[in-house]
Amino acid sequence: MTVNAAGLSIAGCGKLSIVAAPNGGAYGPAPLDEKENAMTRDISDSEAERHRQKMVNRKTVQDAEVAEKTIEKGLLMINTGPGKGKSTAAFGLALRMLGTGRRVGVVQFIKGAWSTGEQQALTLFGDRVECRTMGEGFTWDTQDLKRDVAAATKAWEEAKALMADETIGLLVLDELNIALRYDYLPLEEVVETLSNRRSDLHVIVTGRNAKQPLIDAADMVTEMTLVKHHFKAGVKAQAGIEY
Repeated sequence: MTVNAAGLSIAGCGKLSIVAAPNGGAYGPAPLDEKENAMTRDISDSEAERHRQKMVNRKTVQDAEVAEKTIEKGLLMINTGPGKGKSTAAFGLALRMLGTGRRVGVVQFIKGAWSTGEQQALTLFGDRVECRTMGEGFTWDTQDLKRDVAAATKAWEEAKALMADETIGLLVLDELNIALRYDYLPLEEVVETLSNRRSDLHVIVTGRNAKQPLIDAADMVTEMTLVKHHFKAGVKAQAGIEY
């Protein structure tokens, strides 16, 4: 890193413009209070007090509600719906679990025919992540029911093995809903196995069109809603966004 009158150069970052502080002071960004003044509005004392009292009341209600929650257990969670972000959210949860020091298991039921960013990222965690990419690709690409059923069955066996691993804190069953939607796996067995897993294991299932029995068995179900998607505007799938 070098500093001169023209600016600040950092290896790999190019040159950044800097401005000399008044009165011959050190180089640096504009004072924080100047930035704050440019972005804040005038707030009267009465408005500030009303806000304070509102937050005091809100905190009282919130604290009471939190105090009522005393159960701690492994959760069965589902991300479904037509909107984008089901797997993305699941992998965000995996990152959070890794941050607590616990291990994560991943089984991908459909993806597998191509390399994805999440696969590459998970390898960076070494043996803290057990990742099984078992899919053969989109069902309209394989066009082979027997092959799809065999791949899903093998993936489900891997999922059950990871459920039995007591070092795993979270298991991501990516696009299991797709396998169930096309009847690649017996729904009743899947629901029963997930419902009877060990009590401290968190499981998150992703994919569109979650089956109702699985929804009924879940502790939390989130439906991603499609409001707007760049694909409709002709934007192709891009590395780091879709895969």
